[in-house]
Amino acid sequence: MLMRTDPFREFDRLAQHLMGSGTWSRPAPMPMDAYREDDTYVVAFDLPGVVPEAIDIDVERNVLTVKAERRPAADGDKVRMDVSERPLGVFSRRLVLDDTLDTANITADYDAGVLTLRIPVTRPTEPRKIAVRRGTADHRLPG
Repeated sequence: MLMRTDPFREFDRLAQHLMGSGTWSRPAPMPMDAYREDDTYVVAFDLPGVVPEAIDIDVERNVLTVKAERRPAADGDKVRMDVSERPLGVFSRRLVLDDTLDTANITADYDAGVLTLRIPVTRPTEPRKIAVRRGTADHRLPG
């Protein structure tokens, strides 16, 4: 059996604890995968423990923004947290999308803590010549 160890794991956990969780003004990044599957571009984000209502997806000028917030599972006056290692707060990711992606037809599915966006790939417009017609109107400047 092969065991893989990460010598910086504890350091990363300490750094995250010291910096605190993500906020709306300074969100933490979320892990993602992106790949093309036939005529669809697929982007998958890891968001375990986030309810679908806490996910916000926007597209403006070919910039895709995904924001999500994970709150504590146990909260209240009678709760005493013994161990808290799961990151909480706001997570965000911004992607600049290519012009060949159809941003008007993005679909989003959320299953088992993974948000999957599917973006159709459109055919790029072919370069073409535009013919110049001779007009019949007189467009000379007066004077």
